[in-house]
Amino acid sequence: MTPTPDPRSLYDRIGGAPTIEKLIPDFYERVLADPELAPFFAGSNIEALGHMQRQFFTMALGGPLAYSGRPLAHVHHGRGITSGHFAKFAGHLLKTLSDFGVSAQDAEEVIGRIDTYVNEITGTSY
Repeated sequence: MTPTPDPRSLYDRIGGAPTIEKLIPDFYERVLADPELAPFFAGSNIEALGHMQRQFFTMALGGPLAYSGRPLAHVHHGRGITSGHFAKFAGHLLKTLSDFGVSAQDAEEVIGRIDTYVNEITGTSY
């Protein structure tokens, strides 16, 4: 018998707002501890960044909020972010999701959703 697909949004499946609220600070703690990624955030207002990331993740995962930040391509333009940096960022996210008890299948779907923005963030196209 084929299992019935879960009709809830990915946002709801990972735990909704309570999970996002806890996940973002933990995730950014990892990112900021990474010597290759930390320089991209030097001088950033981490509280404001966390707020925008909560909005972004909520929107990207099918939650109720709309992202109100500047366009991703604009924010990341000229920063020298490579696909390797993006992969490290995604790796930290995957580890954070796993530590929060998000299923491997849902975590991979989260990464897939975030990966759709790689060109805007790195300023490249494939």
